Amino acid sequence: MMLRKMFVLVNSLVLAVSMASAADTAPARPNLSAADIVSKNIAARGGLQAWRAVQTMSMEGKLGAGGNQRAPLPMPIPGKGDAKLQVPARPKDEVQLPFVMKMERPRKVRFELQFHGQTAVQVFDGSNGWKLRPYLNRKDVEPFSSDELKAASLQPDLDGPLVDYAAKGTQVDLEGIEKVEDRDAYKLKLTTKTGHTLHVWIDAQTFLESKIEGQPRRLDGKQHPVEIYYRDFRPVSGLQVPFTLETKVLPVDTGSKVKELPIPSEKIVIDKVVVNPKLDASLFLKPNVESASIHN
Repeated sequence: MMLRKMFVLVNSLVLAVSMASAADTAPARPNLSAADIVSKNIAARGGLQAWRAVQTMSMEGKLGAGGNQRAPLPMPIPGKGDAKLQVPARPKDEVQLPFVMKMERPRKVRFELQFHGQTAVQVFDGSNGWKLRPYLNRKDVEPFSSDELKAASLQPDLDGPLVDYAAKGTQVDLEGIEKVEDRDAYKLKLTTKTGHTLHVWIDAQTFLESKIEGQPRRLDGKQHPVEIYYRDFRPVSGLQVPFTLETKVLPVDTGSKVKELPIPSEKIVIDKVVVNPKLDASLFLKPNVESASIHN
């Protein structure tokens, strides 16, 4: 579960670093095309040439893990009819875990997470991936599973999915205007050259991404939709980056009279972002246990 959540968070962070803020307060314009909206989005984020000049990026901060205020589902006891085993309550509060993430074109990512005094590591070199999970008492570096490799291969480059989208083989369609937290937003559907689809909501006033569609998460035996919101935009080297990401796992309507309790949101708080830092090539090679925590 922890590694799966790390993958979701890494993908969220890669998308997040490509955002900027603007002061436009014009109302939504339904006559804008998808290409118009993308063009305004890139301009609001700092401009096409500015993003093409970004070759590397690093960030550090803290992410929430472990908290869950929902009531646990009782488990059936085999051979005992309707008898149920009461599952212990989940931890109520999230633990804030320090992380460091470094990125380099094309689509290279190294993610380190401090957990119980140990360093967990994920590395993706654009084609292959490796993981080190000492918190599970696994002391060896392991390759990504097929599902993990697929998730990593779907992540965008550090400039996000909209910059040079046509050159990347992505098709962008406008599906209409929707409310995102009481603000009009253009709903875009992105279809990559591999057939993967992603929805992105562009704020109609700032032309920034206000929400993206996250990878569905399996909880209590059911797949739940995921939404990721962005907060607290700050300037970094002429660009604007959100320093808080909020992930919301949505309840699923199963038709039952018993409604699920709300699932508490999860937050990533970024403390520092550096544009175009000098990164050693070894960061994106297969890690070894001895040097896993050296590159902080």
